[in-house]
Amino acid sequence: MALRLGDQVPDFTQDSSEGNINFYQWAGDSWVVLFSHPADFTPVCTTELGEVARLKPEFDKRNVKALALSVDDVESHKGWIGDIEETQNVGLNYPILADPDKKVSDLYDMIHPNAANTVTVRSVFIIDPQKKLRLTFTYPPSTGRNFDEILRVIDSLQLTDHYSVATPANWTEGDDCVIVPSLKDPEVLKEKFPKGYTEIKPYLRMTPQPDK
Repeated sequence: MALRLGDQVPDFTQDSSEGNINFYQWAGDSWVVLFSHPADFTPVCTTELGEVARLKPEFDKRNVKALALSVDDVESHKGWIGDIEETQNVGLNYPILADPDKKVSDLYDMIHPNAANTVTVRSVFIIDPQKKLRLTFTYPPSTGRNFDEILRVIDSLQLTDHYSVATPANWTEGDDCVIVPSLKDPEVLKEKFPKGYTEIKPYLRMTPQPDK
């Protein structure tokens, strides 16, 4: 059954390039970006794994752990890691799940028969510390993932979890935010948004990013 936003994601125990992983224990109180690959030694995915390794300081800053998945086994992963490190000029600093039995792929609905009934699609799952699914992306094989966008979404999710705001189109860290429509009371608005706000329409009110 397909996972939907807000669902609690399933736990699993699976081998990886860094040993056996029990997902819930490994994730702890961190956010997780789980991203899948159709197979080892694939060109676009090689560049993606290198980019995620380079972005580790950005993920760390946001309390995010990265976890890749490929349907090949650990020995194959080790060979691929050597290629990734050689071609992308970075050390791989997070685990790659080995999923030859397709257990995790099936749990997370990563196999789409209309794409290919034997290999995972290139999915991204953003999972919060309560193990709730907060966002999914699914990419075709020809298009590399945009990890700047993934970081942007995490920034938005973490901000809007703690303040009564949403983020508008093309928002990035530091931009103005939208006040949620459910807030109506002027006194509550004054208390929650001491920097003030601009009412463009009664339902469209912009305010400086609250945590800046």
